[in-house]
Amino acid sequence: MERKRELTSVDCAALARELGKYEGAKVDKAYLYGDDLLRLKMRDFERGRLELIVEVGDPKRAHLAAQEHVPDAPGRPPNFAMMLRNRITSADFAGVEQFEFDRILTLHFERDDGDTHIVAELFGDGNIAVCDDNYEVLGSLETVRLKSRTVAPGSLYDYPSSRFNPLQVDRERFDARMQQSDTDVVRTIATQLNFGGLWAEELCTRAGVEKTKDIADATEEDYAALYEQLDRLRTVLSSGEFDPRVYYETVEDDGDGSDGENEVRVDVTPVPMEEYEGRHAEVFSNFNDALDDYFYHVERDPGDEATGGDAASRPDFEEEIAKYERIIAQQEGAIDSFDEDAQEERERAELLYARYDLVDDVISAVQNARAEDVGWDDIEARFEEGAEKGIEAAEAVTDVNGAQGTVALAIDGTRVTVDPAMGVEKNADRLYQEAKRVEEKKEGALAAIEDTREQLEDAKRRRDQWEAPDEDESDDESMADVDWLSRASIPRRRDEQWYERFRWFRTSDGYLVLGGRNADQNEELVKKYTEKNDRFFHTQAHGAPVTILKATEPNEASKAVDFPESSLEQAAQFAITYSSVWKEGQFAGDVYMAEPSQVSKTPESGEYVEKGSFVVRGERTYFEDTPVGCAVGIAVQPQTQVLGGPPAAIEPKVETSIRLEPGQYAQNDMAKLCYREFKDRFEDQTFVRKVASADRIQEFLPAGGSRMVEE
Repeated sequence: MERKRELTSVDCAALARELGKYEGAKVDKAYLYGDDLLRLKMRDFERGRLELIVEVGDPKRAHLAAQEHVPDAPGRPPNFAMMLRNRITSADFAGVEQFEFDRILTLHFERDDGDTHIVAELFGDGNIAVCDDNYEVLGSLETVRLKSRTVAPGSLYDYPSSRFNPLQVDRERFDARMQQSDTDVVRTIATQLNFGGLWAEELCTRAGVEKTKDIADATEEDYAALYEQLDRLRTVLSSGEFDPRVYYETVEDDGDGSDGENEVRVDVTPVPMEEYEGRHAEVFSNFNDALDDYFYHVERDPGDEATGGDAASRPDFEEEIAKYERIIAQQEGAIDSFDEDAQEERERAELLYARYDLVDDVISAVQNARAEDVGWDDIEARFEEGAEKGIEAAEAVTDVNGAQGTVALAIDGTRVTVDPAMGVEKNADRLYQEAKRVEEKKEGALAAIEDTREQLEDAKRRRDQWEAPDEDESDDESMADVDWLSRASIPRRRDEQWYERFRWFRTSDGYLVLGGRNADQNEELVKKYTEKNDRFFHTQAHGAPVTILKATEPNEASKAVDFPESSLEQAAQFAITYSSVWKEGQFAGDVYMAEPSQVSKTPESGEYVEKGSFVVRGERTYFEDTPVGCAVGIAVQPQTQVLGGPPAAIEPKVETSIRLEPGQYAQNDMAKLCYREFKDRFEDQTFVRKVASADRIQEFLPAGGSRMVEE
């Protein structure tokens, strides 16, 4: 049995209910371990010290932990932990809630100067986002920029798309949801009701319903029994009256154990499971204690295939690889079946046209009978009588389903079901549409199998890295000399800054340059983030971003500096590159520079200044015929991130880069081409997928067409 590595939606519902008992606890400090484990140290006036652990890597978990299970405090806290401490130290814990029936927990904290929400995403790659009282993201472990949602500093937190919540369903909606499926009962509960595999099987077992029964064969009694068990589970989760268990499994021990076998923890649940009847289980007084015991020991228990002294700590790569291979095999089988199903639907539609007269006779006969209020049973009897008389149309009818209002025909050996309420053409069109729907499902399956293949390759790389000989730590080779492109696994280090919602880059001399993405950001940059010693850049072309060359860091007091010529030229190139000059396919343009005191929103008499535009008075410094220029690349040190901007500023800071010039590929297409090119260059393609997705690359590309510069 595969060990649990992450909480289920049922677990999250139970945990949210139980953690609510600790409302009012005071936060002492926050710690961040690595890039995926958050620890909140709190005090409860009745229960004493509390340690809340939230881990979003592997495993994915959240629970209160015993003090002896808490890791020692890490060294210097990263910026994320410092930001969180500033927000919630001395705040009151105000409860936790589960987002719908998803594996997302939102922790609420209240303080006089503002509320804070910590959103823990315990699914997929995992993430933790810290939000203010308006749910604006102050910081997140991972930046998410997708078409469907964004999680990034400065943006409003986007929860994933709503999922069906079975804990809020009534009997009528339950039946309707089940009937939408075309598979067996257990898979319907797992997918249509979002319970997942384990709880789908558990509900079937409790209800006494055969798991593999086709949903079309499920009876009213089956639905009633399943809904009753769902309702009982819902009552337990809402009441908080849990009876937690940690379940064990006996595995062979090839080590020095005298008895030749060991018991290892394999699952933890808030209630006893009939699916695990007969299995050894340990009972706990509350779910938090059960979770703490399970996840603390699961990494320390002997492996399923112990192989010596390090078996307890070695991840079971073989099982993980086998799991992904099984999933891929299932996905490939599903794709093949999609092709077959779509082809069969088309063939049925074509048969309707091939035997148009026969099908039309059947449909007309049913329509005429129904117009005379003839019942479905009588209609079926009429067809049987007609078949006995040798009437061809009647002989083709194999079944009449009054409940669904359909008639099944056998045409040239193929069963075709028609709706007599529609004509032949509409029935054929319905079948063509069904074929199209099946093909769309195939497209989704192809995307899913690609993700699974990447996960498989990632597991193999991690196995190879684990088994490779340890590198000599005394080697004089510095990390700067590492060939990151050929490394099988690249660690990710990321601390996103607030200004990254603007266009930005750092010059080769280290100065920060900011640019507006739209009129609103142009206004914001000038009014909020431009100081007297900065420099303002703009182009003669319409539709250019405001560009600010910062004299000092955003969190430092402004001071006068003597900007190097290289920084001024790079800021000018940045301004012209992200203007309409690039979009129009031109390769150069004029840029001017001014001091902030020359920039104003006050127009001349009788004139009007549009939003995002400004009046610049006085002498300007011009950079004539400034060439456009953009490079986008992936940096590994000191942080793993995409960088983009003038080539002279970007190329020395990244492991590999791509130069661009105005060309024929649209911005989003160019981003995808760059992403594919980077995946070809890096051995660790999972690193590229997580750090440099096409969406992240697109943030650094100029508007308009581009092409890669051949080097």
